[in-house]
Amino acid sequence: QVQLVESGGGLVQAGDSLRLSCAASGVTLTSYIMAWFRQAPGKDRDIVAAIALSGSNTHYTDSVKGRFTISRDTAKNTVYLQMNSLKPEDTAVYYCAAESNLGVPLTRLSRSRMDYWGKGTLVTVSS
Repeated sequence: QVQLVESGGGLVQAGDSLRLSCAASGVTLTSYIMAWFRQAPGKDRDIVAAIALSGSNTHYTDSVKGRFTISRDTAKNTVYLQMNSLKPEDTAVYYCAAESNLGVPLTRLSRSRMDYWGKGTLVTVSS
């Protein structure tokens, strides 16, 4: 049984940092493209960042470029999202997801395509 479990969310102030973790079981993350999505109240679930198998190929949505960093630790079977200089508009539930089709460009990843999802972790940024 595949499980992706996110952790690290919480309530922070604007300008603070958080690191989200996505721990996997029942699947080896080195076989998947990994991504972080987020969903704010009343809005769609959109991609935030993605990382290919190599770890050197990454993709970020424009609004988080230069502030967020996605990474993977193969030994721990975990993916991270380091979030710096947080803004109130970053407030959302953050989801970890895995894509098994390694040929998909990171820029083409979407909610409908991903194979596995975690249950999400809430990030709230106060002004």
